[in-house]
Amino acid sequence: MRNFNNVFQKASSVVLLAFCFSFNLQAQKVVSLSGANSPQDDMNPVWIGDNTLIFTRAFHPDNIGGITDPGDIWMTKKSETGEWQEAVHRADLSTDGYDFSLGLEDFLTLLVYHTGGERFGIYQYSKFGKDWNFLRQVTISGLEGLSGQVTGRVGSGGKVIFLSGIGKDSRGNEDIYISEKLGPTEWSSPVNLGGAINTKGQEMSPFYDTKSGELYFSSNMHQGAEGKDIFIAKHMGDSWNNWSAPVKWDQVSSPGSEVSVTFISADEVVWTSTQNSDGFADLLTFETIVPLVIPEEFKAAAPELPTSVAITAQTKTVAVEPIYPASTVGFPEVKMTEQVTELEENPISWFVVDAKNKTLVPFRISWKVGDTMVSNTATDSLKLSDLQNSQVKELKINAEGYFPKTILLSDIKTTEPTVVLMTKAESGSIVLLENVSFKRGTAELEGEETKASLVELAAFLLENPSLKLRIHGHTDNAGDPSLNKALSMERAGSVRDFLIEQGVPFESIRVSGWGGTRPFASNATEAGRAKNRRVELEVER
Repeated sequence: MRNFNNVFQKASSVVLLAFCFSFNLQAQKVVSLSGANSPQDDMNPVWIGDNTLIFTRAFHPDNIGGITDPGDIWMTKKSETGEWQEAVHRADLSTDGYDFSLGLEDFLTLLVYHTGGERFGIYQYSKFGKDWNFLRQVTISGLEGLSGQVTGRVGSGGKVIFLSGIGKDSRGNEDIYISEKLGPTEWSSPVNLGGAINTKGQEMSPFYDTKSGELYFSSNMHQGAEGKDIFIAKHMGDSWNNWSAPVKWDQVSSPGSEVSVTFISADEVVWTSTQNSDGFADLLTFETIVPLVIPEEFKAAAPELPTSVAITAQTKTVAVEPIYPASTVGFPEVKMTEQVTELEENPISWFVVDAKNKTLVPFRISWKVGDTMVSNTATDSLKLSDLQNSQVKELKINAEGYFPKTILLSDIKTTEPTVVLMTKAESGSIVLLENVSFKRGTAELEGEETKASLVELAAFLLENPSLKLRIHGHTDNAGDPSLNKALSMERAGSVRDFLIEQGVPFESIRVSGWGGTRPFASNATEAGRAKNRRVELEVER
């Protein structure tokens, strides 16, 4: 769980942890890339030569999308004395969405994956001096079908791309896929690497060494995994489905979670590791150059068994109804093993920020279990499964000086932080009353959800008696404009009347009705018209 109240203490604590643990195999100290790391999430290191390492940094205020940006490209250089310089933001390789580098397709062409703005997919950037210039998009049929935490790397030589994500044929969560180059900008559809590599857990962040045929990837389900660890498998044969049994790379294993690697030389490696409870990752390496201990012998993977009889470390016996009657002699009752997979579940990650200036906001969470309201300020231990088992449907996010926010459990993210934008109760702020609805064609409030939402709003206003508000009613543009304006005014008045019944002073609320003159979305579609039929609250002072 990412405890954002302590997020800025993260860098120093991770560095301390990194200095404190050593591997039994090498007794070699592991250190943080001091110039490359930050209090934010630093991940996916890619070495591109010329003493340059690029990586993805999430939730940094200098990112194009600000503090809610899930990842921009950053760059650090290694000096002649072996020190890592302060990382710099590469806006020329970034969008306001999630960006990560897949590495060099050739000496002058970098591949970058984007999910922001007008760019979705993998794009080529051409190096010109110290800059990278946008070139064009490459085509990978079916790439849009990968979901979850998509990661990947182009193989040296630029002929193959290994990707990880959740596809239609994934065995559980993220699986690893391969795409082969067909032309200057054309690549084949991603193909699943099969059961030797992929499990019902997470396999992600692949790195493929073309010369050795070794695939490095992160997994939380292969034998020996503690959290997520780096595993190595060797390509065997001509088919991309033929791999050795993966072996855990003990030399870079730790009590934390290791996710991705990049090689600077035959004896130098950088990897991503999460060492503490906030869930943010750092870039790590060995303090001094040491021989990297890579397995020399790989055993062929066991044949993949049908899911119903696959043997795992944890099984349970299930009685299957005999085909023959119980009285039949000579046909014993059949017993089978059913696979039981217990996947690692992390606490919910929260990113609660001011909607205007994108700064982090201290918050508390509450929810209803039956008729009892439960409040929790220890947000770093809340798990989605616990809430679901308690039949919780929604959470209330509260922050001092901000309007309360309701989050449905279905909107909570499991592979990335759940971003909550909070509106400050200050002059000029406008809040959409999302859960307020009316009976069709009337100003009569409808539903228990509407009343519960307004009761909560009234409680907030009573706690902040100095606020002066205006309630704005809006409709779509269908029908008579004068009738629409009247209806919008009446609906705003109905909301005011309800709040007054809850004790909010009459003189603190004014109302306005705008009909369809201030659309929020296009009236050309029903979805747009539905958004335009709304009630808003504005803070006047």
